[in-house]
Amino acid sequence: MKLWKQSLLALIAVSHFTFANAEPVELDKINVIVNSGVILESDIDTSIKALKANAKQSDQALPSHDVLRQQVTEKLIIDTLQQQEAERIGVRIDDSRLSTAIDDIAKQNNQTVEQLTASLAEEGLTYSEFREQIRKEIAASEARNALVRRRINILPAEVDNLANILAKETNATVQYKIGHIQLRLNDGDDPAAKKTQAQEIVDKLNAGSDFSTMAYTYSKGPKALQGGDWGWMRKEEMPTIFADQINLENKGSVIGPFRSGVGFHILKIEDVKGLETVAVTEINARHILIRPTVILSDEGVQRELNDIIRRIRAGEATFGEMAKQYSQDPGSAAQNGKLGYQTSDIYVPEFKHQVDTLPIGQISQPFKTVHGWHIVEVLDRRQVDRTDSALKNKAYRILFNRKFNEEVSAWLQELRASAYIEMVEDSENDR
Repeated sequence: MKLWKQSLLALIAVSHFTFANAEPVELDKINVIVNSGVILESDIDTSIKALKANAKQSDQALPSHDVLRQQVTEKLIIDTLQQQEAERIGVRIDDSRLSTAIDDIAKQNNQTVEQLTASLAEEGLTYSEFREQIRKEIAASEARNALVRRRINILPAEVDNLANILAKETNATVQYKIGHIQLRLNDGDDPAAKKTQAQEIVDKLNAGSDFSTMAYTYSKGPKALQGGDWGWMRKEEMPTIFADQINLENKGSVIGPFRSGVGFHILKIEDVKGLETVAVTEINARHILIRPTVILSDEGVQRELNDIIRRIRAGEATFGEMAKQYSQDPGSAAQNGKLGYQTSDIYVPEFKHQVDTLPIGQISQPFKTVHGWHIVEVLDRRQVDRTDSALKNKAYRILFNRKFNEEVSAWLQELRASAYIEMVEDSENDR
């Protein structure tokens, strides 16, 4: 036997004889050596107890003890390798997070933590043993996720292709209530003038004009006397010139003008059934940022910003003029302090809170973020369709999950193949 292995066994043996007056106990045996670590007989016993407790709770049948022991041992080898990787990259699971995880486990089993503890005790497993086992499993999972993510590469073209497939699948079941205006292009008509007229109609519709009235007035299409109403249709039931223009549109969308052989067309999606749409709020805000310095304290910055607010309210200067003169955010200062339409989640929490809660047209009181002190004014809010982005996000998640599961298997095989693993025979454990 190698000297280091004998030393390790001796150390374990000594630890059991440090109490001179203690009752004789059976030594914990080393079952497997994994790199610089070991799997003890007690580790295998504890895992089997936990597995049996879980199986009993879920009324799950288990294989014979020998098969179960072999499976548990292999899992412990893989878990130990992952835990070693967790230690190598510095993963730490604190007690608060561990307690939250155990609470979740109890809830999944329709138990309180006290009831879970009692169930574990019935199977001969202490709560402290269970906690440490869960801690190790979470750490191993964190290491696995972190290290495997680095191996995954998803190309934008892959996302676009899958998003298109998802869109087609969704479109197969979506129904649209279509409104249609057709401007006929007769011989001798000027196409440019007709297109200009069509665009003027679109502008009026976007400004709130009634579609049916516009269709009665201008349309030469087959449904003109029905206010342009084509009723409910799936894409496969529509005229090709309609279907080619519609791609998971939202209720209220105006499409066009677009041209066909007979003239120019305008569509309106009056309503949609079967489409899960995603809309977000975009906020148009402007701000002034001033950073404290060695000379200018936090209190001094607040006084300066309050004076700027006073001057704006008194009409002595505009917000834009003050932003250009005083703001230390060069990108927005050049735009009169304007940040443009953005979703609030791109901002730091304190700034996000202000733009989410401020009434339109009201200037905030000075507030501090990691960037410095700000005042902000919300100019406008609008709802924007992000269904297309949601489809791409869904496509990315699908691709990531596929590749992650493939890479996990490959990573674990590589990890095990490169490790030093030795099964310790009973005769060696008994020496």
